[in-house]
Amino acid sequence: MQTGILLAFLAYLAYSCSDAAGKLLGSHMSVFEIGFFVSLIALVPAILSKRGDETWAQIVRPRRPGLVALRVATGTSGGITAVYAFTHLPMAEAYALIFLLPVFVAVLSATVLREVVTASRWLALLGGLAGVLLVVRPGFNALTLGHLSALVCAFCGASSAILLRQLGPTERRLTLVGAVLTGAVVVNGVLMVPTFTMPSLADWPILLFGGLCAGIGNIAMVVAARLAPASRIAPAQYSQIVWAAVLGAVLFGEFPDPLAVAGMALVGFCGMATLTGGTPVSAVPGAKPAPRRNWSSAFRSAKA
Repeated sequence: MQTGILLAFLAYLAYSCSDAAGKLLGSHMSVFEIGFFVSLIALVPAILSKRGDETWAQIVRPRRPGLVALRVATGTSGGITAVYAFTHLPMAEAYALIFLLPVFVAVLSATVLREVVTASRWLALLGGLAGVLLVVRPGFNALTLGHLSALVCAFCGASSAILLRQLGPTERRLTLVGAVLTGAVVVNGVLMVPTFTMPSLADWPILLFGGLCAGIGNIAMVVAARLAPASRIAPAQYSQIVWAAVLGAVLFGEFPDPLAVAGMALVGFCGMATLTGGTPVSAVPGAKPAPRRNWSSAFRSAKA
């Protein structure tokens, strides 16, 4: 179990590095071009993780094609808006907004799945919202399209979590992960055509690093989910608040003020508190039904 938890921390470190790589390129590459190359490169580790009992045809032949198509749409949209948010906002600020995902999951769980969300979980979610407000401080700081993109990303991640809850018992992991990555490559590839410029030689190492980190993160999460219960590995996602602060400071000179640090700490604390209240949503593609579910890694699958 300890190995699984350590792999989860490794996965979220890899995801944060991939986000930072996209941010490095955002000043001179389009969002769609970044998404295309990162998703294309991330397919390589995903391909290597194929199990012996899975076939390539399963990517294009899902058992529930309508829901899988909707999952691809939310995953691709979440990925595009995430890249935009990270390239236009400080990393810590973008993560604080994206971590509103559990609030959207709770709302969708109650309205769509008719699941019971306890009062203690609602209280934790409101605490997380308060933490986000401390970081963003609307009314004191100008709200931009980057903030809206982060919120849309959080909603897409929550929608993906709900869809994974429905698809997990019937679809294989290769179908869910491979379909989203393939969809991201196709959609970003089409949208980048009007403004496409060939990446420079200096850009390729960053693209390669970002794509491999995204792919390695996916594999690490799959292995982690096999070695430890979802409820034990889910809190590892909040380590990204730490990585956001470190990477933002080292690479971009972003230093959150004390009030923002307090807000990020509150977001992390309340986010972990939501894992113990209510009925979480499964985030592991292909996972078997279980009495308790968890939403956490669904956001990462949405970004893939």
